Amino acid sequence: MSDKFSPIPAKQLLEIILKELDTHGTVFGYPSELFFNPNQGKLPTTIFGQTIDTPIGVAAGPHTQLAHNIVIAWLMGARYLELKTIQTLDELEIAKPCIDMQDEGYNCEWSQELRVEESFMEYLKAWVIIHILNHKLQLGSKPNMVFNMSVGYNLEGIKKPNVQWFLNKMGDATGELNQMVQELKAIYPAIGNIDIPAKLSDNITLSTMHGCPANEIEDIARYLLTERRLHTLVKLNPTLLGSSELREILNNKLRFRTNVPDIAFEHDLKYPDALKLIEALSAEAKTLNLTFGVKLTNTLESVNNKHVFPGEVDMMYMSGRALHPISINLARKLQNDFKGQLLLSFSAGVDAFNVSKVMGCGFRTVTVSSDLLKPGGYGRLKQYIDNL
Repeated sequence: MSDKFSPIPAKQLLEIILKELDTHGTVFGYPSELFFNPNQGKLPTTIFGQTIDTPIGVAAGPHTQLAHNIVIAWLMGARYLELKTIQTLDELEIAKPCIDMQDEGYNCEWSQELRVEESFMEYLKAWVIIHILNHKLQLGSKPNMVFNMSVGYNLEGIKKPNVQWFLNKMGDATGELNQMVQELKAIYPAIGNIDIPAKLSDNITLSTMHGCPANEIEDIARYLLTERRLHTLVKLNPTLLGSSELREILNNKLRFRTNVPDIAFEHDLKYPDALKLIEALSAEAKTLNLTFGVKLTNTLESVNNKHVFPGEVDMMYMSGRALHPISINLARKLQNDFKGQLLLSFSAGVDAFNVSKVMGCGFRTVTVSSDLLKPGGYGRLKQYIDNL
């Protein structure tokens, strides 16, 4: 079996979904009883001036790379959809396997496994099909979701033609949208009566490489705010907590065997620099009437000792349960320093059993990845919603 992604054409994908839904009452095997109905459970919040039906979403990663994954995540109640990070280098050889998910998670993947143009088409397909399903299932006048773009990994790359093309298209996909609507009319004639906006997103999360200097992070975020006029979040690394506190929590208190090398703390953003960066960019965003916030956290760089990934992979990146206490303590530290006024989106080891406590900490949105890679998949989101 090939380990390369083969995107499904929009027409074929919609045919598969509608046939299964009409015949079996399921979509990709998930029963309609698990679908989130905003008419029955109200958990709305606002972000970037938009209302979303729930503050729950899926983190940028394996769940937001292909259209059908985004669609099923939405059906299950994810309304803050962090799209897979794109970058100018889009013809990469990804080491496989690239994810190991047992208790905590580890990965060695780099970025998207599709070309930038293919990524855009996957996001557009998901956008259109979600609007169709929202109409078919009578879930409201609109899907009440946010597509949150994610780009990396340096300013030079973001200014390359293919990334600029992507940002332009995500802001106005009129041509491609009209063409897709015409293609899908034969399958779902009522699509002509659905208001499907041509703007897929006006907001973005900046993801930078481990070791990216503070001035580069600030320059990219300022560019996204001032030149692209995008509501902007910056994803920060868990190493901001500092080596002593991080290792005390991870290794001494909780006895995880994760080995975080000294270099991870040496080359990552330092806490005082992060405070200055957040203050400067918050002020910049305010003058532009835009939103600025922080995404906590990126994965944690650690030494590859799993014997799962290829031998040439020196470092792996931790997510899930072991990352949670580190990131939640970093969030506490930041919010205390900003007197509770910092907009935070959180993703680190959230599951159905802690999601209510996590939301109670004041995060605007909470996204998940590792937990959904375990048995039950997207169906696990129903318990999140029920508990909230």
